[in-house]
Amino acid sequence: MAKNLVIYYSRRGQNYFGGDIRDIAKGNTEYCVEYIKNAVGADVFEVETVKAYSKDYMTCTEEAKAETKSKIRPELKRVLESVSEYDNIFVCGPCWWGTFPCAVLGQLERLDWSGKRVFGLMTHEGSGLGRSETDLKRICQGAMVGRCLAVLGSHASQSEAEVSGWARQCVER
Repeated sequence: MAKNLVIYYSRRGQNYFGGDIRDIAKGNTEYCVEYIKNAVGADVFEVETVKAYSKDYMTCTEEAKAETKSKIRPELKRVLESVSEYDNIFVCGPCWWGTFPCAVLGQLERLDWSGKRVFGLMTHEGSGLGRSETDLKRICQGAMVGRCLAVLGSHASQSEAEVSGWARQCVER
């Protein structure tokens, strides 16, 4: 039986919801991760930075922009050393400046992807997948990058059927 993993980052606190900034206790991506976990029985690894991003949404976007522009990889609280025991890996995060947060990219760059199947999920408020699929293909050398999914962040808490169905389709062989 195939073994599944979700690697993700999710922002709690201030988030952008179609024109408004709202304070949320649970990040949009976190909802989607739960749906994947429940649908396919996945283990979960949360990417956490040593230095937290600003609680203020607008300041956080500027921090993320600077990281992306300079290709900075923030220091992580803990690092996933290997994905060798997994067959299918879901990479999930908010779309920050067209791709995954730099902390997620830094985690992905540390791993051997040979023979793995990788699927991306982005939460967003209008940018869709951005260049995340291209970045997964570039970083996850040796993996087969499958169909990715974009979920409108402000609808993430109501996206269980869509995300669960997608995840189940991804792991079917």
